[in-house]
Amino acid sequence: MIQFIAEEVELPILPKQKINRWIKETAASYGKSIGEIAYIFCSDNRILEVNKQFLNHDFFTDIITFDNSEGSRISGELFISLDTVKSNAEEFNVSYEQELKRIIIHGILHLCGQDDKTPELRKEMTAKEDLALGMYRE
Repeated sequence: MIQFIAEEVELPILPKQKINRWIKETAASYGKSIGEIAYIFCSDNRILEVNKQFLNHDFFTDIITFDNSEGSRISGELFISLDTVKSNAEEFNVSYEQELKRIIIHGILHLCGQDDKTPELRKEMTAKEDLALGMYRE
């Protein structure tokens, strides 16, 4: 089950059925099925709190993924800062909706075992995000 929750922000308007189908198809392309996934949309301040409390990081980020997956069934909590999504969209000259979809799938890729801790891995992750974005059907 995929949930969409808002903390300290208004829940973004999302075509939930399309997003859910897309997430399931993306996970399946990595041999994974969907368990319990919670997207928690929040502010920069909230994601900073989460980053400090759980990861001892004192900086803003667009997404924090907590992986609760077991075997081939992915589950987790994904905190997404809508403030950072908005500023990233402006910085990269893409629409807010496009950047939000990129971040939504970025978290799923992490749950599927993909990593982005080095510049080389970040490049690979971006390519995988682009591939997944190409799977999204309007």
